[in-house]
Amino acid sequence: MEPKIKRLERILVKKGAILDIYTDKMQLPNGTVELWDYVEHRMGAAAVVPVVEEGKVLMIHQYRPALERMTLEIPAGARDHATEDTKICAARELEEETGYRAKTLSKLLSLKTTVAFCNESVDIYLAKGLTKTKQNLDAAEEIETEIFAIEELIERIYAGEIQDGKTVAALLAYQNLRGR
Repeated sequence: MEPKIKRLERILVKKGAILDIYTDKMQLPNGTVELWDYVEHRMGAAAVVPVVEEGKVLMIHQYRPALERMTLEIPAGARDHATEDTKICAARELEEETGYRAKTLSKLLSLKTTVAFCNESVDIYLAKGLTKTKQNLDAAEEIETEIFAIEELIERIYAGEIQDGKTVAALLAYQNLRGR
């Protein structure tokens, strides 16, 4: 199906370290012109569902300034450069944020985080055979880890306690995979 909405112009508003913010001048099917926001995520990202004993999941508690609170998430981070293999990024982020290395990383799913105004893509991996190494946090990170049964995490999703989109999608996909 061919879209009837047409972009007339894209204007760079702010260039950031990994994000660029634009204003798009859009023509609607009735001829009206509107200004829309668009965020380009130049790097993409990777995330990991780290599985420990008995199918439990290693999660991170992390402060998120956009929400002004701690969140419960799976480990994740932006690629170092736009062509970095997301599997390499996932392995690095797992070790940096949790202090664990995975024996195996297998792709679970790929997703676009916020399709209404952003092109960010995240590849999510399932990590198994974890061995303890050393957590290596960035200066701006404050992360604690905790292990949960998948059933408890699913309950927390439906209770509204876990709201991060990549984490919700990843945990539901992992639960579905376990049920096969």
